[in-house]
Amino acid sequence: MLKIAHRGAKGYESENTLKSFQKALDLNADGIELDVHLSSDGHIIVIHDETIDRTTNGKGLVNSFSLAELKTFLIDGEYQIPTLNEVFDLVNKKCLINIELKGLGTADKVVALIEEYIADKNWNYGHFIVSSFEWNMLQETSNLNSNIAIGVLTEEDIDKALAFAELIQAEAINPDYQLLNAENVKQIQEKGFLVLPWTVDKEEDIQRIKSYNVDGIISDFPDKL
Repeated sequence: MLKIAHRGAKGYESENTLKSFQKALDLNADGIELDVHLSSDGHIIVIHDETIDRTTNGKGLVNSFSLAELKTFLIDGEYQIPTLNEVFDLVNKKCLINIELKGLGTADKVVALIEEYIADKNWNYGHFIVSSFEWNMLQETSNLNSNIAIGVLTEEDIDKALAFAELIQAEAINPDYQLLNAENVKQIQEKGFLVLPWTVDKEEDIQRIKSYNVDGIISDFPDKL
């Protein structure tokens, strides 16, 4: 079972920072999960929200700032907002990277960056999975490069996610863990998809979800899995 660190080891370090991703590596996570938006000048920025308000000392939309401007804001008074390139360079093939597409226009930029690291830096497609709640972005990703593994995110309807996953030949269903039971996990897996639920943090939830024999768990505490 894959142990995937949610926004890095978010339970221990500031989310979506190089520090949190390094902590995930230190805890021997099999993968990290992160979120991406674009800066105003087209760089892929690793941050969850569409604004910088919650996580930094600044205010405003991520896509209204250039990369240089975004680098002037600090997370918890200490850490810069990373770019996806910086995260790739830190991870350096040590674990899987689950990239959640959040912002408009992220699909083609992320595909191009994945292709660059495979062509120039000896990475392979097994190092990546691209997920999103915005299924049109997953369709776009698949159209651009069908070799990139797709994870269909859902917090509402497993059956709809499964139908879409079959349509675009996805790799995984990434559901809210509360949607799962032993029966639907088995059903998803029998159709050939991995089951990678999020965000499972409490001990009793971890044990219950593990008992369903899921393929991986996304958690703020990867060392508890």
